[in-house]
Amino acid sequence: MLRTHTCGELRLADATKTATLTGWVQTIRDKGGVLWIDLRDRYGITQLLLEDGQTAPELFTIARSLGREFVLKATGTIIERKSKNPNLPTGDIELKVTALDVLNPAKLPPFLIEDDTDGGDDLRLKYRYLDLRRNPVRRNLELRHRMAQQTRLYMDGQNFIEVETPVLIKSTPEGARDFVVPSRMNPGEFYALPQSPQTFKQLLMVSGFDRYYQIVKCFRDEDLRADRQPEFTQIDCEMSFVEQEDILNMFEGLIRHLFKAVKGVDLDEVPRMTYADAMKFYGSDKPDTRFDMKFTELKGTFDTVDMTSGKGFSVFDSAELVVGINAPGCAHYTRKQLDELTEWIKRPQIGAKGLIYVRYNEDGSLKSSVDKFYSEEDLKKWAAHFGAKPGDLILIISGDAAKARKQLSELRLEMGSRLGLRDSNVFSSLWVLDFPLLEYGEEEQRWFAMHHPFTSPKPEDIPLLDSDLGAVRANAYDMVINGTEVGGGSIRIFNRDLQARMFSILGFSDDEAKAQFGFLMDAFEYGAPPHGGIAFGFDRLCSIFGGENSIRDFIAFPKNNSGRDVMIDSPSVISQAQLNELKIATVAK
Repeated sequence: MLRTHTCGELRLADATKTATLTGWVQTIRDKGGVLWIDLRDRYGITQLLLEDGQTAPELFTIARSLGREFVLKATGTIIERKSKNPNLPTGDIELKVTALDVLNPAKLPPFLIEDDTDGGDDLRLKYRYLDLRRNPVRRNLELRHRMAQQTRLYMDGQNFIEVETPVLIKSTPEGARDFVVPSRMNPGEFYALPQSPQTFKQLLMVSGFDRYYQIVKCFRDEDLRADRQPEFTQIDCEMSFVEQEDILNMFEGLIRHLFKAVKGVDLDEVPRMTYADAMKFYGSDKPDTRFDMKFTELKGTFDTVDMTSGKGFSVFDSAELVVGINAPGCAHYTRKQLDELTEWIKRPQIGAKGLIYVRYNEDGSLKSSVDKFYSEEDLKKWAAHFGAKPGDLILIISGDAAKARKQLSELRLEMGSRLGLRDSNVFSSLWVLDFPLLEYGEEEQRWFAMHHPFTSPKPEDIPLLDSDLGAVRANAYDMVINGTEVGGGSIRIFNRDLQARMFSILGFSDDEAKAQFGFLMDAFEYGAPPHGGIAFGFDRLCSIFGGENSIRDFIAFPKNNSGRDVMIDSPSVISQAQLNELKIATVAK
């Protein structure tokens, strides 16, 4: 090794020792007769000292030629610092230099390699190898490492076996778009990169590997946002001879283990909520339960009460749904603030037509934006229905039920943020159960699987497959933490006839089902056990544990919002010779 110690490990107890350190120049402070260099590596920073009369002149010459990010090797004696730095673990000592070697000079970096850098997102992605030198990014990847390490520790302790599944697989028409890979040896035919190892893990259950997991790379060619990347990582799991309760208990155990081992947090028992209740009270199948502010209907689709009609207010009279939230302690909001909130929810990405408010003043009086139509007695009934108290503010949206719920869900989250109720250091988890098995595509005029085609209906709902497809519930479950879906899974279909029936409902002909999934159907005829599983978004879990919104911060070399790697300039064109070899015509650029 070129070094005897790292830049983060030496302490006052090491004084008088001789040490050799290697790393990058963070800063240089030259006071003429004394020169200090902060030397940085992955483990920390150690201050180097050069003094007139005690340090060889040629070392001063070398030191004064240095720039930021030069790679150095420094040897010297550990001494106690005269001016200590309590903000550094190594702040009590410094290395009195006796030898100094430049291992490699460096160009001036395009941004400061410091915790609070001056580099924007695009610049830091282009020079990601420099961005990775910064402490926040390094800490994120160290957290990711610990998450993977503790996942394997827990799964191994529960008798799971880690099995690698293929990366070059068959394209399937359901779900997100596939990335496809041309086959040179089979001209005109293509592999697909896996969106998940779904069918392979089910085949492993047929094979008798009753507890499988894999920390696996998956690929989806879909539009991107902060919590999506074209390639991402899952904790993929499957178990045999289980029911839903077994899956929930096993993987609640995993999440609680990760919180304890990685964050030192004792996560409470994970509560459960049906999909119907999640939509009724939060307008979302992934509600943020760090705060309350549940939906209350004044004219409903879930509630039969109608406290709005007959007053001549056409906006409410024509609405399918009138629903609101109670924002505690917000009655002091000014008209300007309420107008700003109204404009916020009318933005195209949310699309509400307006916002109704009711102030429940501290003196007990009520003031609303619909006083022309509703008396104070009406408003008092509304306030009681909402459970509002003096000082609270009721915010109401109306319209088409599905749209109004989605809009109010966004408003609820915004109010939670404005009121400081969405603390990233507070963790609220939830199982959401009993999803619809199917959803109808009006444009395509057919049914789609809400999860995937292999999800089993709840046993008691199987008769509804003949009479009411929209009422069939899936034997499926999602785990939600702080309003983010971090994992989802289901009990699988393991009976060939039921699987064939599901394909038929989804519009597959017998020939299409055989061509796409014949291998799975055939496997079910050789003794498939009851089985189920779950997959956690590993990148998302890491971002929640790290208190960040974007998964990019926890991926070593992420893509940008256009799906490009701007560092290596990918995707890129390939040569005509390669295209010819693959029997692919030239693609216009």
